[in-house]
Amino acid sequence: MIRHDVLDLLPVRHAVPELLAALDERGTAVLHAPPGTGKTTLVPLALAGLIGDGAGRRVLVAEPRRMAVRAAAARMAWLLGEEVGGSVGFSVRGERRAGPATRVEVVTTGVLLQRLQRDPELAGVDAVLLDECHERHLDADTALAFLVDVRAALRPELALVAASATSDAEAWARLLTAQEGGGPAPVVRSEGEGHGFAVRYAPPPSGVRPAHGTWVDPALLRHVAATVREALTRHEGDVLCFLPGTGEIARTAGLLDGVDAEVLQLHGRAPAAVQDAVLRGSGAGGRRVVLSTSVAESSLTVPGVRVVVDAGLAREPRMDHARGLGSLATVPVSAAAATQRAGRSGREAPGTVYRCWSEAEESGRARFPAPEIRIADLTDFALRAACWGDPSTEGLALLDPPPAGALAAARGVLEAVGAVDGAGRVTGRGTRMARLGVHPRLGRALLDGAAEVGARRAAEVVALLSEEPPREYGDDLAAAWRAARRGGDAYGARWRAEVRRLERAAASVAEDGPGASGRAEGGGPAAGGGGEDRVAGVVTALAFPERVARARERGGHLMVSGSGARLAEGSGLRTAPWLAVAVADRTARDATARVRLAAVVDEAVARRAAGHLLRSGEEVCWEDGDVVARSVERLGAVELTVRPLGAKADPALVREALLDGLRREGTGLLRWGREAVELRERLAFLHGAVGGAWPDVSEEALVERAGEWLEPELSRAVRRADLGRIGAGEALRRLLPWASGEAGRLDELAPERIEVPSGSRIRVAYGEGRPVLAVKLQEMFGLAETPRVAGVPVLVHLLSPAGRPAAVTADLASFWRDGYRGVRAELRGRYPKHPWPEDPSAAAPTRHTSARLRREG
Repeated sequence: MIRHDVLDLLPVRHAVPELLAALDERGTAVLHAPPGTGKTTLVPLALAGLIGDGAGRRVLVAEPRRMAVRAAAARMAWLLGEEVGGSVGFSVRGERRAGPATRVEVVTTGVLLQRLQRDPELAGVDAVLLDECHERHLDADTALAFLVDVRAALRPELALVAASATSDAEAWARLLTAQEGGGPAPVVRSEGEGHGFAVRYAPPPSGVRPAHGTWVDPALLRHVAATVREALTRHEGDVLCFLPGTGEIARTAGLLDGVDAEVLQLHGRAPAAVQDAVLRGSGAGGRRVVLSTSVAESSLTVPGVRVVVDAGLAREPRMDHARGLGSLATVPVSAAAATQRAGRSGREAPGTVYRCWSEAEESGRARFPAPEIRIADLTDFALRAACWGDPSTEGLALLDPPPAGALAAARGVLEAVGAVDGAGRVTGRGTRMARLGVHPRLGRALLDGAAEVGARRAAEVVALLSEEPPREYGDDLAAAWRAARRGGDAYGARWRAEVRRLERAAASVAEDGPGASGRAEGGGPAAGGGGEDRVAGVVTALAFPERVARARERGGHLMVSGSGARLAEGSGLRTAPWLAVAVADRTARDATARVRLAAVVDEAVARRAAGHLLRSGEEVCWEDGDVVARSVERLGAVELTVRPLGAKADPALVREALLDGLRREGTGLLRWGREAVELRERLAFLHGAVGGAWPDVSEEALVERAGEWLEPELSRAVRRADLGRIGAGEALRRLLPWASGEAGRLDELAPERIEVPSGSRIRVAYGEGRPVLAVKLQEMFGLAETPRVAGVPVLVHLLSPAGRPAAVTADLASFWRDGYRGVRAELRGRYPKHPWPEDPSAAAPTRHTSARLRREG
């Protein structure tokens, strides 16, 4: 019996006629419906004709999370007065409850993608509703792009609805018709916010430190727990509290010990019984506190909730594409997600939301969550796009294009495992991998591992890798495998179901004949069966060849990707010579990756699994201040064997290493005598004053042209000491403009010495950017004009008879006229034996004392 009394209370019912009309006219539409209005439950029933007067359709509803799929199907079946599996069914990975009479089937976006790739026409489906598009999950973005393709090329009659709870509906409207023309799709808006909610800001006390990585300040969790207690005191009904992850949920649950309410922990890995209990509500009338991750943000109604406490944080994936390492970042929740969370409080009655941040912080929050396509691993996406026939992704209707670097890294992984060819086109092997319903890395491990260790054991290990075991299982994958096999917990049940699914999937895509795997690495690890520890290592190494790691002498391990890896104190894996790392993360603040789960392997397995990274050859480099030449066999960043080359090193590589040394340490590696330094200073002066062909002899320029002016000495050098024997002065002369003939004017334009009126030849200093002539004052008597070098007046440093500075001038005539009197008055008493004429411009220059001048006169 249909529960019309409940359906009639859902605000979205008023928008259904407009939505049906839009689909009849255009075949596609965007439904903008705020949280709590019933878009997830009422609209699919109306599209299928199970309520109201809508035309009967077979409808697929795609949700981003498995929990939301089950909840939505259960809710719709309840509204119809039926059990799940009748008119309304669902499908998630490894589980399907639907039959011939099913008119509305709720699926995860991952399941929808699998169906689209098996059957792009979606035979038997009349309409698809993509729910919660605003969350920007990568699978949802991909599914929408494929469906737009399907409507444009194969089935224009397929009705398509994009449902969003946020205000970006116009962007989706343009995207839905990107390949059809005729303007954007109609936008149908549902008014109403459910029962509404009041917002209260409850900022934490000062001193709470910002979250980073997966770390959250315990002081914030204490504040959240205190806010939950306050909410229980001030308000009626249940409390739904949003926290970023399962660790924070567990810690906050501990802080709530003793509250007069049942405390439930809701997240994607929570046992099905707990999930069902949360979604059923409290039948006994007692109060509940539900601590939840973002799984409760949308598509779920948690019965009895009247208050939401929002910690204000969310977890987003981050990917180090260069090293194949993923991590999670704790970030402030976006404004759109905060609205979604708040809406949970007003689903059944007017509600209240406590936001654990200040009102002033509202404007600083991002409007929407970061699109997963911008920040996540794109390997699975790239394989789907290649299977779809668009490996470049340029023809796909995507709100945000994939970052070029991330897509290139994903294609590199796919090519390494044989899923795509050099042009990015999918191979037959890649098509089989895509049908397995796991990440391509795990698909490779399942296909190749089945041939090496048996299908059952490969499936069991891959199931462990597809969903990380609980932390209490430890960091040894083989031990975790044994724990999952004997365990009766919720994880063990999910693991066994996934093993069965993987076995079936592997059998359905089994390759024909032995040796037909097409492995890009030339064969998998020859495990030959082996014990569980070896099997776990083989399959893990096949999945993550870049994470094979060798022990370092100074502790820790080094992955072939180049990342350091560290195990927890007390881990039994710390002494393993080789590891295959299954789960690791590295935050921006960490120099090395933290290993969460790994298996022991040996070098033979490492070589075979990561064979595409095996390289051998001569390596000549500048290391620790000298040339190091060796023959190296390496697996990525890990050196397997090293043999010194000595004089057998390739001269070209040696020369490049020496040049690298010059780039790193500068031309000070050469022998610089006084003449060389002075020549460089003269050339620097001419480059600045004359320019033209006179060379730039700055450090940067000399290093850049080192291969030119240091030959042939450089070609004969083999080590640092040889550089120190190269005379820089002689080598510098090669840079002079010999071809133009200007080189012959060096002594004319920038002479080493200048003859002064006394007859002395005084050395010119060019090192300060302007030529400097340091000369005793009496030797310049009678000279009215300042000497010039290349047209530039020298800076004359006039010295006392004792050689100490007396005056500096670039204009001798002015000095004789104005400055000399003061100098004469100061020095004539100190040096009475030297001449101090009243008119120096007319006096005879001299290097001698007055007495000697009289004797010689």
